[in-house]
Amino acid sequence: MTTTVLAQTTPAPSSGFDPMTLILLAAFAFLIFMMFRGRKKAQKAQEQLKSELAPGAEVMTQFGLFGTVLSIDSENNKIVLELSPGNTATVHAQAIGKVVPQEAPAEAIAEEAPATEGYVRETPAVEGYAQETPEETRRRLDGTDTTGTGTTKE
Repeated sequence: MTTTVLAQTTPAPSSGFDPMTLILLAAFAFLIFMMFRGRKKAQKAQEQLKSELAPGAEVMTQFGLFGTVLSIDSENNKIVLELSPGNTATVHAQAIGKVVPQEAPAEAIAEEAPATEGYVRETPAVEGYAQETPEETRRRLDGTDTTGTGTTKE
């Protein structure tokens, strides 16, 4: 009786071809291919950024700071950016996110743009407030100026 039970629990011999193994190997090969492809794309983007980076180029850092490249120190991986006239910041070369493309001259844009008559509207200056001082503006906004002319009501 024991031999009959053992015979029933023994698995049948395998034929050698398992489709699940083939699917697993294909998925693994696809994963490796995608890893190499992503690394290659990132390396290509880094090389393009490096080729566009030169003194005078306007750049944006990865933390959103815009500036113009003044100098590049390749040995220490430092770049000096001019944020505004007279203000500079030194950042690591890897902090540069992208080079901002230079804008076309305004005349070329005006020639390419369609006519916008009727759409452009200049805002007129408010009477009485065009020449007011900062103190008058503060009083007007605080509500102490009730005349609307920039002077307080006494």
